[in-house]
Amino acid sequence: MTAKRFVLANRTAMETILRPFGLGGTQWWVLSQVASGEAVRQRDLAEALHVERATASEIVLTLVRKKLVEQYPDPADQRQKLLRLTGAGVQLWESMPDPLEKLYDIAFEGSRSHELATIARVLGVATERLLAIRMKGATS
Repeated sequence: MTAKRFVLANRTAMETILRPFGLGGTQWWVLSQVASGEAVRQRDLAEALHVERATASEIVLTLVRKKLVEQYPDPADQRQKLLRLTGAGVQLWESMPDPLEKLYDIAFEGSRSHELATIARVLGVATERLLAIRMKGATS
């Protein structure tokens, strides 16, 4: 159960890094997507997060209430919502360290490049296999 311990430790460390900024890991991930500069459709977040639409909507609403993200109508389809950072969201985003970079530095400090390449390869294959289960379930 080494993988489970790693996932739990990673989640805890991520929450610890983000706590001073008033964010959780999923909220940070949504902000990272919105901060990319490209228009982000709210409905696409559910698929990207691998959660139900209602869950993605709650995450977005939390960020809207925190005044970090704003919703606006998609010019191509007024029924859809696009997301962008507010001024406060930009300010927060630019002031934060990259938590993924910090986690990587902490977790893999002292690891050799060939070890890191093996970890990346194994985790990449494992992730694709797990995502394939979701896709099979959608077509079953």
